[in-house]
Amino acid sequence: MRRRGALAALTALGALAMSGTARGAAAKPASAKRPRPAFAAKLDAELRAIVQDREAPLASLAVLAIRGGHVAYEGHFGRRYIDSANPARDKPADAKTLYRIASISKVVTTLAVLRLRESGQLDLDADVGRYLGFPLRNPHFPDDPVTLRMMLCHTSSLRDDGGYFWDQAVDLRDVILPGGSRYGSGAMWSSRAKPGAYFEYTNLSWGVIGTILEALTGERFDRLAQQVVLGPLGLSGGFNPAEFPRAKVERIATLYRKRSNLDDNAPWFTDGPWIPQVDDYSAADPVPRAGPGYVPGRNGTLFGPQGNLRASAADLGRVMRMLMGRGILDGERFLTEATIDEMLSIQWRQSGPANGEANYGGRGDRFHAWGLGVQHFIDKSGPGTGDRLVEGGGFDAVGHLGDAWGLIGTFAFNRASRDGMLFLCGGTGFDPATKPGTYSSYFRFEERILTSVYRLALRGQDVGNADP
Repeated sequence: MRRRGALAALTALGALAMSGTARGAAAKPASAKRPRPAFAAKLDAELRAIVQDREAPLASLAVLAIRGGHVAYEGHFGRRYIDSANPARDKPADAKTLYRIASISKVVTTLAVLRLRESGQLDLDADVGRYLGFPLRNPHFPDDPVTLRMMLCHTSSLRDDGGYFWDQAVDLRDVILPGGSRYGSGAMWSSRAKPGAYFEYTNLSWGVIGTILEALTGERFDRLAQQVVLGPLGLSGGFNPAEFPRAKVERIATLYRKRSNLDDNAPWFTDGPWIPQVDDYSAADPVPRAGPGYVPGRNGTLFGPQGNLRASAADLGRVMRMLMGRGILDGERFLTEATIDEMLSIQWRQSGPANGEANYGGRGDRFHAWGLGVQHFIDKSGPGTGDRLVEGGGFDAVGHLGDAWGLIGTFAFNRASRDGMLFLCGGTGFDPATKPGTYSSYFRFEERILTSVYRLALRGQDVGNADP
């Protein structure tokens, strides 16, 4: 009965949102293409120079800036597909290019959770065993429940040490429950602190979230996300390229690095060819992750709730404008203002090593505060350390970072000023760790991108207002 009720509520919610999106789209008047603002040529030149840096080249780059709630700039550079043997077959990155956006995907997964919470189907503070159909407890703290709020805030005590993706043949309960056939040593459970007490950035908990949403609705996560988030917001991408039409598959950027994609310790060759890491569909179509026999709610890691979304810069701009607009996009409400307030409020704050791990992936002092599925950038700075976004500081923000398979990206905005910026890099031709940041834990090329966009698009005087 619970699943039938969830599906009915989901259908009604999706239909309402889809009709609202259609009305909003129809209400936007057609207009001639607006001229680009005066600063755009200079920003284009600065970003192109970063992409074409001989010592630190980038495969592709998409950039979008929002000022006062309106799109002020969008730029695309490099190539979404590179054929080193036959450059004539190269394809440029453009406004329709879709990137595998890595952990920025978690923002969209969070929106799916919050949409279902608003429909009355989820309680963020309930024991998640209620939805999974089996108890989920850290064996080191068996009396403490795990909740969705903890998972969204990375305080669930789940961690990635035991892995975070399994194929269709695996039932997630065999991985995370003691005694399961794939439980092993139980490395996925931290013994450091009970659930809710310690922050440790993790991907596994997002696979559990995907499993919860599937078990609740009876729908696969990729299709559920399309129904409750991507469709209603008018986004062009999705979590499962195997279900894309061929024309959309051809818009996906292959992610590259100038190193092997089989070994994380492989050497880099800046003067060598670009080597595809993922999403090279030049010779074959995407492989389905789940066959017709897959049972939703068995293994939500399949569709990558933590990082598998393909999206364009304009797609993410729409998400950003909805969040800036307190749940409204193009005149249509997507989430209530109260829900947006809760999502963007600080749920966890770093108070020292006793309550969380600020470092991640070798990058120091990176995480200081967290909302529901989003990071708070508090402008802490130091050489090669901290979360400062722009040179000189002054841009406190909320959003998310992405880093996987060559994709490196940032999605960040200031809610009060409704200023924001995002970039998606489709791969580096150099080891970025050899060029660390001068004022933050980000790589130097990231600092250069963000500072250029901030200085010219967000602090410039000539700013357009054309929304995608």
